[in-house]
Amino acid sequence: MKERGIPFHEVDVAKSESNLNALKRKSGQTGVPVIDVNGTIVVGFNRPKLDRALGIRSV
Repeated sequence: MKERGIPFHEVDVAKSESNLNALKRKSGQTGVPVIDVNGTIVVGFNRPKLDRALGIRSV
């Protein structure tokens, strides 16, 4: 997202139990990364799904 100039907020779930619990509620797991794009949850680095959630056409 940095590469494309897309603003984001990074949360380190290892530093906060409440953030870890929020991650579990959103994704149903504790694996990272989990990316929330306006309510669309992308688990892992899945570029095609992330691009679709962001409305970016893949090249």
